[in-house]
Amino acid sequence: MGQSKLVILGTGGTIAGRADSQSQGVGYKAGQITVQSLLEAVPDLEQQARGPVQTQQIAQVDSKDMGWPVWRALLQACARALEDSETRAVVITHGTDTLEETAWLLHSLLPPIKPVVLTCAMRPATALLADGPQNLRDAVTVAASGARSGVWVVAGGEVHAAEQVQKVHPYRLQAMRSFEGGPQALVEEGRVRWLVPDAPFTRPALPVPKPSDLLSLDELPWVEVVFSGALARASGVDALVAAGVRGIVVAGTGNATVHEDMEAALLRAHDKGVWVWRGTRCAEGLPVAGGSALNPVDADLAQLPVAKARIAMMLALAAQPRG
Repeated sequence: MGQSKLVILGTGGTIAGRADSQSQGVGYKAGQITVQSLLEAVPDLEQQARGPVQTQQIAQVDSKDMGWPVWRALLQACARALEDSETRAVVITHGTDTLEETAWLLHSLLPPIKPVVLTCAMRPATALLADGPQNLRDAVTVAASGARSGVWVVAGGEVHAAEQVQKVHPYRLQAMRSFEGGPQALVEEGRVRWLVPDAPFTRPALPVPKPSDLLSLDELPWVEVVFSGALARASGVDALVAAGVRGIVVAGTGNATVHEDMEAALLRAHDKGVWVWRGTRCAEGLPVAGGSALNPVDADLAQLPVAKARIAMMLALAAQPRG
């Protein structure tokens, strides 16, 4: 058996972005630089990895355009790496825009047998003060440090759990945040300091398909998010139902409440077999049961931001018997 290795998978994103000048922080093109080139910007990467590093380019996409083919290829690559006895951990470079959704997908589906660490950047690789190299170094440090198995997000010197992390700012370096609980650990001068050292690995008790069934799909079931608020109308929901949507996640006001006009449309959608889940627009706190004629707030769903609840519904729908 060879020396244990870290596997680093590249998907593109700002961390691999290129701009016309070093001073350009917006308007760059994401996903232009290979993951192998990203490693070259971190001179002591193998030292931090405590062993050899193996890279694979999965995709070169702006994560706002993330699609099922990339997710499927990423899931397959992660599964192969985790099954390899010579692999200690997996690191994934990713764009920030949909990082929380990819992290949730991997958290929901991958066996928690080794660490899987996602990292990102808010400035392109060509920026004068690019944050990607430090984030990549920190992610490798976390992956090589004996981190708990499961899916983690490392950015801005912080380690976030996949089920909690969200992008909260469009351009600041500290763009990733875990509401309520805060980061799980900090990366300080090449060392990891766990703030929540003994938290068990948990998943909401939501159905997911068998990996073989999921990977055989050409696409995931169609699910959309609608927001309830002042002047909310039924017509948007009705149009989605007419177009064939399979599920709707509604981001409700306050305690997951829904405008009466939209609620009537969602109830009609439910009666036609469309799945309807509701959550809250509030960034902090969890809704409690009551306040709507729609399905009760499920504790396993209430903890999810609507972007992740949407992915959870896609997986739950994909787990339904085909017929």
